[in-house]
Amino acid sequence: MRIRRVTDPREFGRVAVLMGGWSAERQVSLWSGEAVLAALLKRDVEAVGVDATRDSVLGLRASGFERVFIILHGGAGEDGTVQAALELQGLPYTGSGVTGSAVKMNKMTAKRVWLAEALPTAPFMELASEADARAAAKRFKFPFVIKPAAEGSSVGVTIVRKPAQAAGAFRLARGDGRSTAPSGAVYRMVMAEKFIKGAELTVPVLDGRALPSVRIEPAGEFYDYHAKYLADDTKYHCPSGLPAAAEKKLRALALAAFELVGASGWGRVDFMVDPAGKPWLLELNTVPGMTSHSLVPMAARAAGMSFDELCWAILETSLGAA
Repeated sequence: MRIRRVTDPREFGRVAVLMGGWSAERQVSLWSGEAVLAALLKRDVEAVGVDATRDSVLGLRASGFERVFIILHGGAGEDGTVQAALELQGLPYTGSGVTGSAVKMNKMTAKRVWLAEALPTAPFMELASEADARAAAKRFKFPFVIKPAAEGSSVGVTIVRKPAQAAGAFRLARGDGRSTAPSGAVYRMVMAEKFIKGAELTVPVLDGRALPSVRIEPAGEFYDYHAKYLADDTKYHCPSGLPAAAEKKLRALALAAFELVGASGWGRVDFMVDPAGKPWLLELNTVPGMTSHSLVPMAARAAGMSFDELCWAILETSLGAA
């Protein structure tokens, strides 16, 4: 379903660029939000940056906003919570709705949906204890991955290469070094996953079409937070260098994965491609980064779209179908 196109920025009304928030990805969201805000202002959109707090989100309609560009990464900005708050206020917003956001936010839930439709994704299991982490080592062998089930930006991710690392990796992913939770503490859900050796690629999705894939070549062990947002030695290849048939297959798989979880508007689907050329779904991001290091703008450029045009097109996803 194609989004309605507009040429007059006044049609958007007063737009809140909702950034920051209270997740572990707050700083990245601020960087993304500042870039998006500048791009919209350049195109004469009446946009205002809003640092998301619970009170500011719930008061957007009362503050005179007519539309919201959500650029909150992780947490309530991607799990459907903010989306639900905006719907209660009758405010249109960019990107996926409540259901698509909630389903994709838990990586294990998304993987179950993909597996039900025979889409390729690595075997996984939920971890509730350090003993479970040791059991995952027996199941998946070394190396394998331990990570939070509902975080982005590679927060808390460890490639476990030897038995001594398993317990610490579990505690890191869980969000606390203690083995028991203090009163009132909320720990993250943790998962283990088979390690897929190969090349990491991503395919952005915008308004029902897949953009060119990007191949990521980090200097370190894997594409972690530092490599994504801080390092200058991470290499990006767009076009990715895949043969035309493989590129077509990867883009089709990205669209299928995106639609199956109920995502909409825009987002990004991440893959590992093994040495045999088989793609494996890693995760889906419904509010990807929009920083100077980010992947969606790279793919958009390869498709002939400037950053300003990309931000305009994402804002159009808040308008509904033509």
